[in-house]
Amino acid sequence: MISKKQSLLCKQLQLEFNNPSLLQQALTHRSVGSNNNERLEYLGDAILGFVIADALYKRFPNVKEGKLSRLRASLVKGVTLAEIARELNLGEVLILGPGELKSGGFRRESILADTVEAILGAFYLDSGLEQAQKLILHLFDERLDSIDIDEIIKDPKTRLQELLQSRKQSLPIYSVSEIKTKDSQPLFEASCQVELLKKPVIAQGNSHRKAEKKAAERALTLLEGKL
Repeated sequence: MISKKQSLLCKQLQLEFNNPSLLQQALTHRSVGSNNNERLEYLGDAILGFVIADALYKRFPNVKEGKLSRLRASLVKGVTLAEIARELNLGEVLILGPGELKSGGFRRESILADTVEAILGAFYLDSGLEQAQKLILHLFDERLDSIDIDEIIKDPKTRLQELLQSRKQSLPIYSVSEIKTKDSQPLFEASCQVELLKKPVIAQGNSHRKAEKKAAERALTLLEGKL
């Protein structure tokens, strides 16, 4: 039996599990016990790489292997998967052990990214490759459509992460909330917290992703003035 929040997650993903225990396992971190999501993560990682490679191959028939590989890597990397997890509010449905709960594991980028892969692996086992492929393309639709093949540059979130890593600093922590507007148009406010900055950096956008990217861009600008 899955919880109300897990049911809402399935609704967001536009899917239904024939075997709900697979979803439960996909959401269970290794800190809980042996019946965790690590094997499903392994499976989901492989399927994700294949589906994205196939999608890029078909979309860009004239692009060479090297650039296709870089594009695939940028789409399936942990940062991107964690973005997707936050858009789905995945932190609210993670099943974590007491230690991870106390240390804030529900917002840790690596745990969020691994859980997305585990869900993909679980859904593949539950409903087959064709349905898993549809789910992946649904999750990556906006990102695939926004690719500019002539201008593949690192996005602000990646540049911010690399800058902080080069300075041996902790990774930024993002949080996003939806703002109600009079015209019913979606508006999101993102907070980007960086240890080197006294206050969180705030930015808005019409999607989770755009709001986070704007916040990261502002944080980069502030940091470049300090470092």
